[in-house]
Amino acid sequence: MNTLTEAFLQSFQLMITLDETLVEVVLLSLSVTFKAVSLACLIGLPLGTALAVLKFPGQKTLVVLFNSFMGLPPVVVGLVVYLILSANGPLGPLGLLYTPTAMIIAQTILVTPIIVAHSRQIIVLLAEEYDETLRSMQASRMDIMGTLLWDSRFSLFTTVLAGLGRAFSEVGAVMIVGGNINHFTRIMTTAIALQTSRGDLALALGLGIILLVLTISINALAYGLKTTWEKHSYA
Repeated sequence: MNTLTEAFLQSFQLMITLDETLVEVVLLSLSVTFKAVSLACLIGLPLGTALAVLKFPGQKTLVVLFNSFMGLPPVVVGLVVYLILSANGPLGPLGLLYTPTAMIIAQTILVTPIIVAHSRQIIVLLAEEYDETLRSMQASRMDIMGTLLWDSRFSLFTTVLAGLGRAFSEVGAVMIVGGNINHFTRIMTTAIALQTSRGDLALALGLGIILLVLTISINALAYGLKTTWEKHSYA
């Protein structure tokens, strides 16, 4: 039996037996990712809607910036957050560096531009469709933003998935600010990178399979919910 086959068999054994290390890494990954994406949505969805609906000086500049920031290099974000949270940085006294909180901050910064840019694009298209109706109702700006957010909720779910995908696959930024500390800040992507470099393919493969399954499951759930909603809408 070759090494690769053995590694696959061992990885499945780790998953079936709920290996303590594997479970710990997966749970921390889920915690960090969902908290970061939730924060990014709280910031990004209202901001994206505001950029789509409101007109103000510098609006186009902000749109260009957020579109550009979708491609932010993770290591640069990690470096900036590291400098802010380091002992000599402005937030150094808080002692957040090399903690899950620092990782959440870095991932939130990476995901927020994706949420803002995608949600703005979705809301702009819906605003054009609803324009005459909303004007005839003399709806306020806040009412318009609330209506557009609610009516585009299923489309915006794909935006959230894009954010989840970015957060789940992140390595560079969280490695810098989290330190990949065993039993404390080690998540799936950083563990996969470390275990692969060590030659521990079993754990790396196990985590990789779980990461892939999570990604597919989230997308399948989103597709199912969207299909169900569309059926009820046309019924």
